[in-house]
Amino acid sequence: MTTEANNGYADPAPQVPSDQRNWATLTHLSAFSTFLGVPPVVGPLVMWLLRRDDPYLEYHAKEALNFNISFMIYGVIAAISIIALVGILALPAVLIAWFVLVIKAAIETSNGYDYEYPFTMRFVK
Repeated sequence: MTTEANNGYADPAPQVPSDQRNWATLTHLSAFSTFLGVPPVVGPLVMWLLRRDDPYLEYHAKEALNFNISFMIYGVIAAISIIALVGILALPAVLIAWFVLVIKAAIETSNGYDYEYPFTMRFVK
């Protein structure tokens, strides 16, 4: 969101303490534990269970958890659709979108913004 008063620049981020931003960023980046064989929902789930008392961290943990559950479902559907040859294009698209959106969420969160993932089903509210 930009305003004329800011000469076309985004509105400044709200003041969030750096330790909260770091934990929230780590929550989003924990999805990359999937490269170590851990499901991408484990990190956000652990963070949500441990830091529920902090509304900022709870928001980001739920957001990351919902996103990773959604994209796991999309990945399974795309993998199954390989039989119909549609998945040959769909599966790489899902994986690339997942990777890019996790990075984007981490960057936005580290800058103090609340990030809402697109294409996400809300399982945890």
